[in-house]
Amino acid sequence: MNPSGEASLRAAAAGRDAKERHEASGPAFDPQMFTPADHAALSGPWSWLNSVLGPALRNGPAGLIDDDLAYVNPWGFDPARIVAPLLLLHGRQDRVVPSSHSEWLARHCPTAELRLLPHDGHLSVLDAGEMALTWLRDRAR
Repeated sequence: MNPSGEASLRAAAAGRDAKERHEASGPAFDPQMFTPADHAALSGPWSWLNSVLGPALRNGPAGLIDDDLAYVNPWGFDPARIVAPLLLLHGRQDRVVPSSHSEWLARHCPTAELRLLPHDGHLSVLDAGEMALTWLRDRAR
């Protein structure tokens, strides 16, 4: 995990006030959080994400804060109770959310199938969308 991401989650684990202070004190974006494959995805087929990210953050980091707080706190349900087929796709090179998170989910969700993509990061894993749709179609039959 990228050091800036680790610091961000440590702040979230300390509570909302600490997370808000953390977000107010640092740079909004650390380009090192993304792998070369992620940067390629952002300058290629997923470049449209850049057009929605700015407006999403224009009114402040509240969404990011809530997301990180949810990541480090109980979710309010037991993942073992998930009964629907579940596909987890995760880039092995992800520097934003470690692949160990998906590995943990796969161990705790009885219907989960985990596919770790060895050369993908946080965003480049989106290129596996066709694979995910095929997986979904095969289970809808």
